[in-house]
Amino acid sequence: MNRDRIVQITYFLLRVVAGLLFYQVGGMKLFAWFGGIPPEMGGQPPLMSQIGIGGALEFFGGILIMFGLFTRPVAFILSGEMAVAYFQFHQPNGFWPIQNHGEPAVLFCFIFLYMAARGGGDWSLDTLIRRKRGAVVSKV
Repeated sequence: MNRDRIVQITYFLLRVVAGLLFYQVGGMKLFAWFGGIPPEMGGQPPLMSQIGIGGALEFFGGILIMFGLFTRPVAFILSGEMAVAYFQFHQPNGFWPIQNHGEPAVLFCFIFLYMAARGGGDWSLDTLIRRKRGAVVSKV
């Protein structure tokens, strides 16, 4: 297997796993999946709250990232969401991510920032659509 093929496969796996994890977090917040948010932490938030909107971004954004559809703008928005989550909810509890339990927010922020720069990759709906449009344009 050549190096380019390995890079395609690993980026595809990164995109799918990051999207799947984000989708699950959104499902937990919106639909109380996987046990939901414990009552002592506020329980299921209203949809039109900051956490509810974040859950919607995570749920639908995670699906789009998994499929590689609108990858650049979605990943950019999700990266920003994670930056806000870190500075609003984690950083007040200490300077270092390991101290304030913000490691997942920091990792997701930079993973999504990388995806925003790179796009969906070769194995994505973005690429499939672009190839189909190119084929239609070249036939004309």
